[in-house]
Amino acid sequence: MFLVSKIFWLVAQPLSLSFLAALAGLMAMAAGLRRIGVLFSGLGALTLFVTLFTAAGPYALQTLEDRFPRPAAPASLACIIVLGGAFENEVMAGRGGMEFNQAADRFIETVVLAKRYPEARILVSGGDGSFSGAYAGDADASRGFLAAFGVSDERLIREEESRTTFENARNTKAILAENGLSNCALVTSAFHMPRSVGLFRALDIPIIPWPTDYRTSGNIGLGFDFTQPSLNAQLTTTAVREWIGLLAYYLSGRTPSMLPAP
Repeated sequence: MFLVSKIFWLVAQPLSLSFLAALAGLMAMAAGLRRIGVLFSGLGALTLFVTLFTAAGPYALQTLEDRFPRPAAPASLACIIVLGGAFENEVMAGRGGMEFNQAADRFIETVVLAKRYPEARILVSGGDGSFSGAYAGDADASRGFLAAFGVSDERLIREEESRTTFENARNTKAILAENGLSNCALVTSAFHMPRSVGLFRALDIPIIPWPTDYRTSGNIGLGFDFTQPSLNAQLTTTAVREWIGLLAYYLSGRTPSMLPAP
């Protein structure tokens, strides 16, 4: 299922769909099917225009980010769960050091919480999500980063097998039970929080949603946007992937609702 989802996403992301539609249009025209060719070419152009020059994607991402506002700081926490996906593990394997992608806020926020709640354990859930499986996952990579900010290794619990959000939740449930932990905050990107909460709830894991890594301002409206096509494409790709993930988990019965509520 993991490899199927990876391959599916190579095709389903907006820029890939635009290219494939344009290619299908050219092939249809070459075969003498002019109307079908024009239809596919038009669909490809429309998808590309919406992706690059409208706020539809950023707005869809903002909708997810707004779903779970950050709560007031609790009086205490026994556990801080952080979902992986922030380290550039392939780059680190080739160049060494610590390299992050846009989700770095997940671990920055974890350090902040670890300082605020010095008795809390930190559970880092994340294995190698690459095709090859040849790299260290976030659970392993996080050790050096957290240690650099004074978080002792004794506080860490590393879950190094998961490659999907479902596996994050399933494996975390077992680890929490083994260690007798509850009263946990869940740290992940704000747009990823609805899917994560849905999975954790479906497995009866009580958590306090703690969103971070916001990608939108919170003030985006629908309309044209010709000022930042590359950023629009990036945000649209992230939004489409997350909405597809929500739909897939709902249709497969892994979450009770497509868009979990606070």
